Amino acid sequence: MPDTQHSTLIIGAGLAGLYAALTLAPRPVTILSPEPLGDGASSAWAQGGVAAAMDKDDTPEAHAEDTVNAGDGIVDPDIASFVTGAAKAHVLELADVGTPFDRTADGGFVMSKEAAHGFARVVRVKGDQAGAAIMKTLVAEVKRTPSITVIEGATALDLISKNSQMQGVLVSVNNQEPFVIQAKTYLLAAGGAGSLFIKTTNPPSVRGLALGMAARAGAKIADAEFVQFHPTAIDLNLDPAPLATEALRGEGATLINKSGARFMQAIHKDAELAPRDIVARAIFNEHQAGNRPMLDTRAAIGAHIIDEFPSVSDACLKGGIDPVNDPIPVVPAAHYHMGGVATDITGMSTINGLWVAGEASSTGLHGANRLASNGLLEALVYAATCAGGIAQSIDKTGGQPMVENLAIPQLAYAVVDPVAVQRLRETMSAKVGVLREQAGLKDALITLRALDAEYGGTSTNFDNMLAAATLIAAAAYLRRESRGGHYRTDYPDKDPAFQSRSEITLAEAIALRDSL
Repeated sequence: MPDTQHSTLIIGAGLAGLYAALTLAPRPVTILSPEPLGDGASSAWAQGGVAAAMDKDDTPEAHAEDTVNAGDGIVDPDIASFVTGAAKAHVLELADVGTPFDRTADGGFVMSKEAAHGFARVVRVKGDQAGAAIMKTLVAEVKRTPSITVIEGATALDLISKNSQMQGVLVSVNNQEPFVIQAKTYLLAAGGAGSLFIKTTNPPSVRGLALGMAARAGAKIADAEFVQFHPTAIDLNLDPAPLATEALRGEGATLINKSGARFMQAIHKDAELAPRDIVARAIFNEHQAGNRPMLDTRAAIGAHIIDEFPSVSDACLKGGIDPVNDPIPVVPAAHYHMGGVATDITGMSTINGLWVAGEASSTGLHGANRLASNGLLEALVYAATCAGGIAQSIDKTGGQPMVENLAIPQLAYAVVDPVAVQRLRETMSAKVGVLREQAGLKDALITLRALDAEYGGTSTNFDNMLAAATLIAAAAYLRRESRGGHYRTDYPDKDPAFQSRSEITLAEAIALRDSL
């Protein structure tokens, strides 16, 4: 395989990667899946569902307006219109291939209302099973599609580029000697960065590896500072933290403190259904004050939580919580990265031949604060969009040329030192978390510089993690205002001077880090 040029190489086997491969069929596609197909992807952990204007009284324009409003001033309105306009078709496509969305008696879609949506427009599966059900459907489709080759146990370590042109990907299979795979076109769909933080709802593998790889290859990164902390991870001191889906609040569950008092009503007119960043900060502040915030589902959902939200109830019961009779303790946790590899409307990065889809990308859809359940939607729309661009590129130009005698980079591919990972994650949580300020961000960058000096070059995956963390911390240091998921206690207000998306390269982030 190293001596053969593949047609399309897809890095990552979550929703975006699999959907793109299926969209490209019957064109040949190779997928790199670090774990057995269907395992380890954030997509399978998504509980809420897919946001789409499916109701006859709802419109894509209203969905786009909610997306822009939630994004706190920096959503690209053209991207919002593009994605929401395509939403219904992709939900119907998933239904056609067997995704068991919840249905009404007359065959319509059951839809949930989630935070900052003006309409109930989130299609779901068994309350909180959407991601797992969609992934199960797509995995089955991929396995019976002969044009798709999946390499399981394959981890991408490095993107090889020259003069902003893709040349290949350095790959290790089952931690063996790495080799280069060349392709005519490349799609990076390898997830987000939530597990760079101690408190996270993401799988352990989701540690900014795609972001770091692309940045180390020279790609421009956008909106890196904007990390969404889900307000209601279940507070069980588990890593990762189980998630209590926002759909619970959509069904009427309330947030209370240890005294039984609701606290969101005094903070926002939408109370529990305020934008996620506002709810996350309120819960964080209750934690800091020792008030033990909890999600109370008893009156609104009661015993139905067992059948309607099985993932939540299972996590609670395993943790010794009876969700029918007791409120659920909650804590904010890193959940979704609004930032990522900068792309244009076609999904192309600033490296020619490299498309990006899913959470690894930054298309401009999410702005400073992702609207609930727009994550899976963006992954679907941009997987299909990238697939279209890839097919067009191969048909028009033949894609990237095969490079003869391409030198394999001399990179370390050893297992990441767990001590280094723990220090990095603790630093990100303590200094680059829900609340930020200049001194803490400076300390974080100095610590990341020290980790680079001590561990840099010992493991390529750690280099990728370090690059991603450095980009997030540097972008947060530079944005001297509070907007969406980025909250600076020393700059608590929005500043019109910063009402634009941010862009940064790894070289710029390192220069800032090393100047402190």
